[in-house]
Amino acid sequence: MRVALRQLKGWYRTLDQLLERKAEIEYALFLTLRDLFSLKVDLVFYDLTSTYFEGRGPPGIGANGHSRDGKPRNPQVLVGLVLVDGWPIAHHVFAGNRRDAKTVPDVLRDLEERFGLKRVVFVGDRGMVTSHNLDDLRAHGHGYIVGRNRRRSGEVFDYIQSATGPWIQCPVGMTAREKASSPKTLVQEVLSNQPGVRVFVAHSEERQTFERAHRIKAMERVRARLEKLQSRIANGQLKAAEKVGAAAARVLARNHGHRYYGWSYEEGVFRFFEHPVHFAREQAYEGKYVIQTEEPDLSAVDAVRLYKELSEVERCFANLKDVIDLRPVYHQTEDRVEAHIFVAALAFLIHRAIEKKLKAARLDLSATEALSILKSIRVVDIDLGNGTTKRSVTAGTQRAAAVLRAIGITDRDPPIPPTPGETVM
Repeated sequence: MRVALRQLKGWYRTLDQLLERKAEIEYALFLTLRDLFSLKVDLVFYDLTSTYFEGRGPPGIGANGHSRDGKPRNPQVLVGLVLVDGWPIAHHVFAGNRRDAKTVPDVLRDLEERFGLKRVVFVGDRGMVTSHNLDDLRAHGHGYIVGRNRRRSGEVFDYIQSATGPWIQCPVGMTAREKASSPKTLVQEVLSNQPGVRVFVAHSEERQTFERAHRIKAMERVRARLEKLQSRIANGQLKAAEKVGAAAARVLARNHGHRYYGWSYEEGVFRFFEHPVHFAREQAYEGKYVIQTEEPDLSAVDAVRLYKELSEVERCFANLKDVIDLRPVYHQTEDRVEAHIFVAALAFLIHRAIEKKLKAARLDLSATEALSILKSIRVVDIDLGNGTTKRSVTAGTQRAAAVLRAIGITDRDPPIPPTPGETVM
């Protein structure tokens, strides 16, 4: 639908008004959700995503950084989402080149000052873990459940290696139960290196299958390149040791080849082989992840369950980006960018409310599927002749009627059409 420039500018001005009230709107929505659904505000889930710009983007926050959208050349912003009991209560916008861990203190202060949360258990992914952030959580009386990065610390590998005790099987989730053979998740607590810190090593069969397949595929690609290099050297095309070393380094830099292979060049003969240390470590990593907390009463199974709930935030990001059209961003001022993201966040809150309504009505539909079904209901303008028209609403399908009943929409009278030249808000 084409929109007149005057009307478009009017809509954009409403973004400025909306952004001015962002803090109070989010707080009011939080109070409403807390009272309506008895939110458990002791657990807070936080994760980050990015959304990119078409064009240069605003210089204040638009910057190149680690892109979750596969657009490393496009400037971007980071969007942090805070969930409580599956409900989004706040979001934050950061410069696109900011490190994930650097966003955590701002989020914690906001929870304390704006939302009045005195003690929460912060649940975050491995990108959030720094000694500074953990010290900050402790200093303010908060708890945490966080994932540890497997490759940034030899300590994490030692924890994985020390998991030689009995495994506890975690309950199977709904998605896994629907499969013919349900993959298992196992967990055990291991001895920590720090007093008061608890460490759980989890083993996911599903994750192991995925990571092993990914590793085998990568190894095949690296091996093929190493064989070509070996052939070039054998044919005398490459002889100087420094050039051989540089070529091998380039091959191993791709597809994480250095994790799998080592090489030697002696007396003009190039050989490669599975790395005796790195390859064994990669195999040990497969399917494993490490969770750290200082909650004294948390069971190993509950630690895994809560950490897995972070995947709900990832599903939220998928809905924000692909269903609610968060990306790409075309605005060129910082305020308009933040307002654009705020509108998407509010739309996602409605999306989540629809999903809760569908679940309560026992309709086996996601909100995205329900919205697609509702497209069968259309507003139709009928030309009656003599310059008069009649507006009506089509009945839609039976499934559409079931969705409307589930979300409580009973008034299907058509909207009153605007008068010529009127701006619709």
